[in-house]
Amino acid sequence: MARSLTGIGIGGADTAPAALRGRRLAIPVLSMVLLFALWHLAAWLAADPQLMPGPLAVITRMTAEARSGELFFHLGTTLLRVAASFLVAMLAGIAIGLAMGRSRSVDELGGPWLVFFLNLPALVTIVLAYIWIGLVESAAILAVALNKMPNVAVTLREGARALDPGLSEMARVFEVPFGRRLRHVLLPQLYPYIAAAARSGLALIWKIVLVVELLGRPDGVGFQIAIFFQFFDVAGILAYALAFILVVQAVEWGVLQPLERRLTQWRR
Repeated sequence: MARSLTGIGIGGADTAPAALRGRRLAIPVLSMVLLFALWHLAAWLAADPQLMPGPLAVITRMTAEARSGELFFHLGTTLLRVAASFLVAMLAGIAIGLAMGRSRSVDELGGPWLVFFLNLPALVTIVLAYIWIGLVESAAILAVALNKMPNVAVTLREGARALDPGLSEMARVFEVPFGRRLRHVLLPQLYPYIAAAARSGLALIWKIVLVVELLGRPDGVGFQIAIFFQFFDVAGILAYALAFILVVQAVEWGVLQPLERRLTQWRR
């Protein structure tokens, strides 16, 4: 009987998810192998290790920076700035977006400001923050948060507009306490929008933090890249860039994607 079930496909059902996960893992790995192969070819064609160092030279340099402790120090500093800016941008953006999505008057009042900050170049925000506040940590975090906050607000405004009024009305009719209504009625509908804002927010904040560090901070990955640029140290630039990309990918694959799947699984 077991053989007949396997023959019609039931016995092999358990292996399907494993095969699918293996395929999902294999494709990014093959993509990275192809990238490094093309990089190695470009370095070989350039025939100038100062201008275009190969993958092995960059990995060796990254290992040396890690052993000295410099890489971990500057990476940690940058990650702290990313986390602080992300938290400020998300909290403020969610609050503003929900207020604009639920109130027409607030939307009409804040709409022009939202468009203004959406179109304000990041470089202008960073420079003005340093001029008005000073070359301090709070100016750096505020500049990064201001560049991301409008995007979060726009996303959550659409989420607030998409809330099902019938569910909220039913919760009020049955006198569901606000805390439970928030947890079981409102937040589940907003989770996809919050997750989308978080993922796009981190993708933008990573880049802006490096510019902030390059222009006005005495540490961090952006600061180190600026130092290497002054000495035309391409291997150093690529070593820190590669380490930074690896951390970003680890956060994406290990934190954001699993969290998004968990928050949105109720919709499947």
